[in-house]
Amino acid sequence: MNAFYQHHKDSIRFAYRCFDRILLNCAIQPFQQEQRAVGFFWTYRRIYPVTRQVLRDIATQYHQWVQNRSQKWGVPIQQDPEGRRDDFVEPYFRRAQPDQVVAIIKAREPAGIMTAIGKDDRWHLEIKRRWVDHYNFYVKDGRWGPMFVRICPYFPFSARVCLNQHYWLALRMRQQDIGFKQCGNAFSHCADPAALQRFADALTANDLLACAQKWLARFTPFFTPQERKYAGVQHRLFFAQMEYCDNLIFRRRAAVDALEQRLLDANRTIGQPNKLTLIFGRRITRHHSGKLQTVIEDMNLPNPVIRSHYRKGFVKQYVRDRWLLRTELATNNTSTDYGIGKAVANLVPLRQKLGGILDRYLEVQQDILETFVDRQQLRHLTQPTILAKGRRIPGLKLDQPRQLALMHSLVRFCHLAAEGTFTTRDLYPQTLQALHSTSDEYKLGSLRYDLWKLRAKGLVEKIPHSRRYRLLPQGYQLCLVFLKLYEKLYAPLTAGILQPFAADQYLDKEKITPLDRRYTAVIHALDDLVEAVGLKAA
Repeated sequence: MNAFYQHHKDSIRFAYRCFDRILLNCAIQPFQQEQRAVGFFWTYRRIYPVTRQVLRDIATQYHQWVQNRSQKWGVPIQQDPEGRRDDFVEPYFRRAQPDQVVAIIKAREPAGIMTAIGKDDRWHLEIKRRWVDHYNFYVKDGRWGPMFVRICPYFPFSARVCLNQHYWLALRMRQQDIGFKQCGNAFSHCADPAALQRFADALTANDLLACAQKWLARFTPFFTPQERKYAGVQHRLFFAQMEYCDNLIFRRRAAVDALEQRLLDANRTIGQPNKLTLIFGRRITRHHSGKLQTVIEDMNLPNPVIRSHYRKGFVKQYVRDRWLLRTELATNNTSTDYGIGKAVANLVPLRQKLGGILDRYLEVQQDILETFVDRQQLRHLTQPTILAKGRRIPGLKLDQPRQLALMHSLVRFCHLAAEGTFTTRDLYPQTLQALHSTSDEYKLGSLRYDLWKLRAKGLVEKIPHSRRYRLLPQGYQLCLVFLKLYEKLYAPLTAGILQPFAADQYLDKEKITPLDRRYTAVIHALDDLVEAVGLKAA
């Protein structure tokens, strides 16, 4: 278990991890090649050539089939609603029976469709991306609960399937007579948390395939049973969007509120990693594309969100349902983000990969919140280091601007440095930015000298036979100590004493952050102290 959970476990009632939203792309792969599509029509339908009218008739037949099914099921076809579709269809699920279609929504969305190009008897097929009407079938599956299947009515019937493991887990626990309370896509109570986690870890690719193939076959009546058996026209499933969440359910609302405020405050300053190499387990190179930042969103809402972006994915952390701290990892491209293939057969290695990322993310959060250094170690860090050849290297100072700027760049570049490496040229622009200096005022050689001091104290190591360095785990923690002492204690308290901002005393108490209220309390206590010992008059 990660350090974050170990530190807060006395305040946590139970914890679990599982997939949340699972969005799958579905495609009939043989028909992605025009020759295979032409061969299918000739072999099984005796149609040649495949003209524009043939493809148009297929789509028309599908529209008619949906209208017929809509009347038979008593489920009207509705236009795309404003707002979230999940909120719109939620009432339809309340009284639904297992394996029942509860709603059909028709909406225009982009899709790859087969088009015929040519005239007379000379035609060829191409896959083109077009905006067309899709049908979203909302279903209450007997094993997965609420889900939806989106079908494109144009050949070759590309599709999407959306599942949620929380509903799947609820059905498993109900079958085993395990008491639980579910609030949407989260559990606020569970009589057997260990069984809940076992069920979550037992999900396999076959569970996804069995559900998706059942409904895809039902919603694509164009193919006959013989064609499905011999022509290989089944849809293949690929990850489109995967969400994996870590859920910590606290005993008291006050505990999770206090922890949330500390996390938000830490991430406003020190905890802003511009480089998330270690957390996401992928090395950052000059070929990186997409976002690479940490932001705090929805500050005007009761529960702000800490969101760390990486390529097409992100980690977000927030409080929901009053008691639950959720850390949720999402990706739209498992291959480029994490090096895991998109085929659903890779579900287990993907879960292991995402679980490792969540562990590292929470460990970084805990390192930001809590760092301890005893007095002897701190005194040793401030003393000069004498090398074996007698060379003397100055110690580390808590208020040295160049050293603090370098530590800022190290913290941003990698966390715990299990996989992140860097060169001095990688650190140089970030250090200049933190120092608010120019390259003429702070040269690259000066940075190498400052990095040398950290190496002498065992905070940074040089990788043999290369020009690259690695920030060690203990070095990462000590950099945080120095940054927190200076930025959270020394600098704010000094500013409050020597140059207080007069308007601050007229602010309403509700508008002052909890951290600033604590600073003010310390300043007032110092005023009382100096007056008691007779220094104020002097």
